[in-house]
Amino acid sequence: MAPASTLGVWATLRRATQVSPELLDGLTVTLGLAVLAATARVLVPITVQQTVDTAILAPGGVDVQRAAVLVGLAAIGLAVGAACSALVNVRLFRSSESGLLTLRTRAFRHVHDLSLLTQSTERRGSLVSRVTSDVDTVSMFVQWGGIMLLVSVLQILVATTLMAVYSWQLTLLVWACFIPLLVVLPRMQRGVNARYAAVRQEYGAMLGAVSEAVVGAETIRAYGVTARTQRRIDAAVAGTRRAMVRAQNLVSVVFSSGVLVANLVLAVVVVAGTWLGVAGELSVGRVLAFLFLVQLFTGPVQMATEILNELQNAVAGWRRVLGVLETPVDVPEPGADAVPSPRGPAAVTFDHVGYAYPGGPPVLQDVDLHVAAGTSVAVVGATGSGKTTLAKLVARFMDPTTGAVLLDGVDLRRVASADLRRRVVLVPQEGFLFDATLAQNVAYGLRDVPRAADGTAELDASTLARVRQVVDELGLDAWVDELPAGLGTPVGQRGELFSAGERQLVALARARLADGDLLLLDEATSAVDPVAEVRIARALRELSRGRTTLTIAHRLSTAEAADLVVVVHAGRVVEVGTHPELLARRGHYAAMHAAWVSQTR
Repeated sequence: MAPASTLGVWATLRRATQVSPELLDGLTVTLGLAVLAATARVLVPITVQQTVDTAILAPGGVDVQRAAVLVGLAAIGLAVGAACSALVNVRLFRSSESGLLTLRTRAFRHVHDLSLLTQSTERRGSLVSRVTSDVDTVSMFVQWGGIMLLVSVLQILVATTLMAVYSWQLTLLVWACFIPLLVVLPRMQRGVNARYAAVRQEYGAMLGAVSEAVVGAETIRAYGVTARTQRRIDAAVAGTRRAMVRAQNLVSVVFSSGVLVANLVLAVVVVAGTWLGVAGELSVGRVLAFLFLVQLFTGPVQMATEILNELQNAVAGWRRVLGVLETPVDVPEPGADAVPSPRGPAAVTFDHVGYAYPGGPPVLQDVDLHVAAGTSVAVVGATGSGKTTLAKLVARFMDPTTGAVLLDGVDLRRVASADLRRRVVLVPQEGFLFDATLAQNVAYGLRDVPRAADGTAELDASTLARVRQVVDELGLDAWVDELPAGLGTPVGQRGELFSAGERQLVALARARLADGDLLLLDEATSAVDPVAEVRIARALRELSRGRTTLTIAHRLSTAEAADLVVVVHAGRVVEVGTHPELLARRGHYAAMHAAWVSQTR
């Protein structure tokens, strides 16, 4: 399958309808109604011709009754046409909203299914723009441009047919004026397509720069780089403006060309129609009707050129969304060979595991390690040694390049994600909190409770009781009771109303409520105040009891208390043993421990 970025306009539209088949729901009926709506528009010129030739200029004098009947019939036909046009709009709106809902939902779910590594290759703001602004661009065309393009094409066909009935000579003359525009237009549309693709790319880059600056506002202020950041954002905004101006300049040329040709056609028809009328080849009514038909013909042609420009913008957005959907999921769900992973004590095995980030050197090499169920393991090593990568492999945020990671003897690639997430719980170094209450953030660890529309847990009495029980079990009751609203205290966006230590306490309570069999900790006591460290250490002891625990240890006090210490150096496991055993070996661990002791005591 060809990449979306290389597809032509119609191939992109076909691919889009395959992704969102709802866009075609009831299309046959909608087309029928659109035909009726377009046909109704030619009633005015037909009525004008018949009224002038058979009523006003009738051989026996003005026939008022016939004129009244013709006008009345035309009014009824126009009312029916207006009703059909309204129904077309309603039907297209419903089908387009359903199709765009599918497109937006699939795009978001696919972005969420991509590994963290894949997501990090593209700026978050750009990814968000794929699901928001790019789909909105598609929405504007489908809901407005689509119907107008459809009606315009039908109106051109009906007008051409009726013009040929009245005067084939004038019809040929009209089309002869428009043929040069039709020859040049496809080439100009390709140029518009390329420029709108640049607009969508620049817009995504601008969103990425703005969102990054908003999230990192504290760091920007702290380091006094506001002016530099502003220049960067200004450059991104200016880039978007330049791309938009270039696109609109070409659009203006295309649209003006249509207006110029339309006015030329009208002038030519007036002259040629008058000449044919004087020559007796056309009646007065037919000349007047033809002028009305020319207006019905040229109006849609001008409208179609503008709509085609909007189509290019929509196609550019569609390609970006389809490009996301085509991005392969590098941590796929297991297929039919998925193996159940029942709850219980968890054992982890690294079977000759190697890993290298795309385009980079190996960060793990031939790691062979077994962690027995119920063991508390501390993984230590210098920054960049690969210890965090070990935890990511166990959480299956990515898959090993070589070898396999086994959970209870089963390759993680064969364990269903639902089972894996129930059994393996990760507590990151920086606990992420959502803009909700403390209790709702803790309840994110629950999978069996109803969810509100925003995804937060609905805190009924039973759920609150479970949250409170976890808080008490971890010894966090005194801290919670000191908060302004207890469990109902808001944490702010990204937990900004809580300190780093408090955010970590919430993350630990969330992990306890998730009740996994294997706990992955990225040094939960780093960079916190002494009081919070005591609370975290106490909560960790309770949380780890009875579970297999794999801790990425930045402080060797964690290693001293662990059942097993794993030393990682330059991507290899160089030492494994208890704290006393490794000290006695006088190897890497002993040197690290001695350096740590000299700095802290």
